[in-house]
Amino acid sequence: MQRVTITLDDELMADLDRIIEARGYQNRSEAIRDLARSGLEQAAVEVADSKICVAALVYVYDHEARELPKRLTAGFHEHHDLAQATLHVHLDEHNCMEVAVLKGLGKDVQSFANGVIAERGVRHGHVVYVPATESIAHAHAHAHGIAHSHGRELGHGHSHTPTRKPTRRVRKR
Repeated sequence: MQRVTITLDDELMADLDRIIEARGYQNRSEAIRDLARSGLEQAAVEVADSKICVAALVYVYDHEARELPKRLTAGFHEHHDLAQATLHVHLDEHNCMEVAVLKGLGKDVQSFANGVIAERGVRHGHVVYVPATESIAHAHAHAHGIAHSHGRELGHGHSHTPTRKPTRRVRKR
């Protein structure tokens, strides 16, 4: 491990100390290491235009904004290859929150997420990028709709093919 000396302004140090307290870190070094890892992972995915990534797009919007739900739905249908799943929550009479799981090339995911967040009527939006492991990058869906990767190809020794429980025969007497 290497020792590094950094200078932080008082406000940033106070914010860091609040995080340390809230998350229960034993010391500042642990907190700074975790924050650095997180920032580096986020930055690496954001600039990895040609690599597969997974992201969670979280946004709040006014469902009464003119044509917004229709535009959002159309956008997701146009990018059905990126959108893996969406959770929709009614927050109050006017506001909805959606969490969309996206998967695809970093540049495509980022472009689509930025477009959703920029829509008129979307009030808050944030994207969390997760680097895709080799197995995530190669997973795919078949006609039965279950996404999986082939264990033999990736060498982890088991299949992700769903199995059915054997039916039990009852003999009539």
